Amino acid sequence: MTIYAEVIGDPIAQSKSPAIHSFWIEKLGLDAEYRPCRVTSDGLADYLAERREDLAWRGCNVTMPHKQAIQPHLSSIDDTARAIGAVNTIYPAFDRMLAGTNTDMAGFLEPLRGRLEQQHYFRMARVLGTGGAARAIVTGLAKEGFTLVLAGRNPEKAAALLDELAEGEHHTAPLSHFADPTDFDFDDREGCCDLIVNASPLGMRGQPPLAFDWSHAPPGSIAYDIVTDPVETDFLKAARDAGFETIDGLSMLIGQAAAAFEYFFGEKAPREHDAELRGLLTT
Repeated sequence: MTIYAEVIGDPIAQSKSPAIHSFWIEKLGLDAEYRPCRVTSDGLADYLAERREDLAWRGCNVTMPHKQAIQPHLSSIDDTARAIGAVNTIYPAFDRMLAGTNTDMAGFLEPLRGRLEQQHYFRMARVLGTGGAARAIVTGLAKEGFTLVLAGRNPEKAAALLDELAEGEHHTAPLSHFADPTDFDFDDREGCCDLIVNASPLGMRGQPPLAFDWSHAPPGSIAYDIVTDPVETDFLKAARDAGFETIDGLSMLIGQAAAAFEYFFGEKAPREHDAELRGLLTT
């Protein structure tokens, strides 16, 4: 019996998840498949009922617009998904009961782990965007001791998101605040960790660009863009031109997929092939 997992969403054709998981399946020589499956909002309940009865089905990743809507259809949700308020991975647990988790937070934090293991006097992240992806990012950074500035087109939505997901004193700003240059004199950042995160779809192919002036970034900041199409965004190019270190969206995408892969197939993803995988995803 060939086992399989899927990624579900609407639309789904743009997902890079099948390419990632299929690459790892081939490297490990598993008798398995990973497929895209378009599921509409009205079809969620029927999809899950059918797959639960299929012993070859080992779970699915969940993408927009279902990460929150799917939760009532599950038998259990772990603490990570509950804290984020969204599910991106479903798998059959005991007696084929459907369990939900979220690997987005782990995927986002993975390329930052080396820095987060260090001691800092202060950690601050400017997070741009208040959509679904921002939920995992805000939750993860708050847990890692960051003071957050969450910027969105609707500051009230940003404030509500912080109230729900992040304890402590955090701040909001309109997204437009960061579009124009500033002459703000940053204090000494020695021993600090500063992030500028694009958690929005702005800059994605077919979307408007993200207007961010890099005078708003403290010295030594790291620019992190979760957009994956294109991988080399204008946001990252401008950050690099301004002398900042950058992290691209494939880092989070591959990291969250690796965590999900183990739930589905019971094997660790062969991460020693990441460079080859990145080449495949950018061709």
